[in-house]
Amino acid sequence: MRLNVQNETAQLKTVVLGIANSNGTIPTLEETFDAKSYEAVKNNDYPTEQNAINEISEFEEILKKHNIEVLRPNLIENCNQIFSRDVGFVIEDQFFISNIIPDRLEELEAYKTIKSKIDISKINSLPEEVFVEGGDVVLYNDYIFVGTYKQKDFKDYKTARTNVEFVDYIKSKFPNKIVLDFELNKNDQNPYEGILHMDCTFNPVGKDKAIIYKDGFLHENEYQKIVDIFGKENLFEVTKDEMYIMAPNIFSISPEIVVSEKNFTRLNNHLENNWNIKVERINYNNISKMGGLLRCSTMPLIRE
Repeated sequence: MRLNVQNETAQLKTVVLGIANSNGTIPTLEETFDAKSYEAVKNNDYPTEQNAINEISEFEEILKKHNIEVLRPNLIENCNQIFSRDVGFVIEDQFFISNIIPDRLEELEAYKTIKSKIDISKINSLPEEVFVEGGDVVLYNDYIFVGTYKQKDFKDYKTARTNVEFVDYIKSKFPNKIVLDFELNKNDQNPYEGILHMDCTFNPVGKDKAIIYKDGFLHENEYQKIVDIFGKENLFEVTKDEMYIMAPNIFSISPEIVVSEKNFTRLNNHLENNWNIKVERINYNNISKMGGLLRCSTMPLIRE
């Protein structure tokens, strides 16, 4: 398999889609590791396994309708394997195995079959001090945008997943890329105030557009960097309520086609009516209650 991912939107060829089968028991409040899951458990509203399976199946049907090769991780019993984005990611022709939080380490075992299809010289294991999850890595051609958290209380937050050591590491790996890092607001229990990953507050679409939530960034000057790159007129600014239901976290099949949650009414209408991007609307509301959405569920391996 010849890997190739340069950005978030070029025509998709091959993607890994997570699975919800044998998803494990509903976590306790103490066992949750993101604010959306915390809220869902607290409100006795955590998704059933069957609801999650149904939603991912709907997503898979759309991908296959567009002739995308869909790979799946191996099944691990009683393990949440929905969010494949965080286990690994591709930049150019290089596959990076994430150093994920200890609670999720067993998920890595499910990717042995997929990794066997990749040239071993293209597979990168990170140094042990480098922490990252794929949701914090957003590609835009010559740019690599990295969501991080640099404050002294990094280890106190379950939702702080990508550290400054990763920023330095990826700069050394891609000296010809422009690597920009952005500190995100963190909150383990309030999903209106904390941002889990970069793709929950910023996501490119089309060829030169992006969806963004300004208050997800800890520093306004870092948000302004994105405005300067894309131009204000090319950004769709989501509200706090839209961020909460994870509107930035849609998934691009191509510059002309995205998959989005059907309830993102304002965003979906803007994409179609203002930016001429076709929206494939699906049900994905239950999965959003676990802290991720459409981009989180995917690991693109090959784009044109």
